[in-house]
Amino acid sequence: QVQLQESGPGLVKPSQTLSLTCTVSGGSITTNGYAWSWIRQPPGKGLEWMGLIAADGSTYISPSLKSRTSISRDTSKNQFSLQLTSVTTEDTAVYYCNAHRGGNDYGGQGTQVTVSS
Repeated sequence: QVQLQESGPGLVKPSQTLSLTCTVSGGSITTNGYAWSWIRQPPGKGLEWMGLIAADGSTYISPSLKSRTSISRDTSKNQFSLQLTSVTTEDTAVYYCNAHRGGNDYGGQGTQVTVSS
């Protein structure tokens, strides 16, 4: 079974870049049919899908975040990463990485990121 673990700084200053990494075990991020996503949940709000990187490396970013978001991967480490630029306090959230294949979803435990000076 695929397992995912988010990592990255828990505190980011406004205007800086938020960078998170998801380490995958139990499966390869290049396996056909998988989509690897980033999702976040601000305090008191619902889940927001941010974007994904597919098994072939192609990326799809939410239109509302496209100007500030990129998703990349390191196949040698079986990791994929999120970069969110020019953060504000509105980007404070729990960030989750997720794997989707067919009807199955696998998620990490999430990591809290707070944007504050």
